[in-house]
Amino acid sequence: MKNNEITATGRRKKSIAQVKMVPGTGNITVNGQDVDKYIPFKTLVMDLKQPLVLTKNEKTFDIDIKVKGGGYNGQAGAIRLGITRCLLEYDKNTDQTRDDSYRKILKVEGMTTRDPRVKERKKYGLKKARKAPQFSKR
Repeated sequence: MKNNEITATGRRKKSIAQVKMVPGTGNITVNGQDVDKYIPFKTLVMDLKQPLVLTKNEKTFDIDIKVKGGGYNGQAGAIRLGITRCLLEYDKNTDQTRDDSYRKILKVEGMTTRDPRVKERKKYGLKKARKAPQFSKR
């Protein structure tokens, strides 16, 4: 790790996010653009910043993210998991049994778990994964 750079990977649906976190002023860049410019929905931006808000680190780190695949929702979820993993890596040397440890704070909120739901594959003879053609008796 050169100059305190922490890296982690987050995944959700078809999206993969590579997150680099360095001490700084709170700037978040996604694929070279500001996060508010890249993701047009305020609720998704709030969602991906949630681990930083819970651990009170909104203005502590500069975060550079490279994300690909999926849509805005999947990408925001992947970024959130990547940021969570960076914070856990940053806090790994502290006592994990304390109530103010990042692991305890984030685990209670369900941030440390990868969401395993992905699109189900299409089956032969069906229109989609489960949707069948209309049945005709005659």
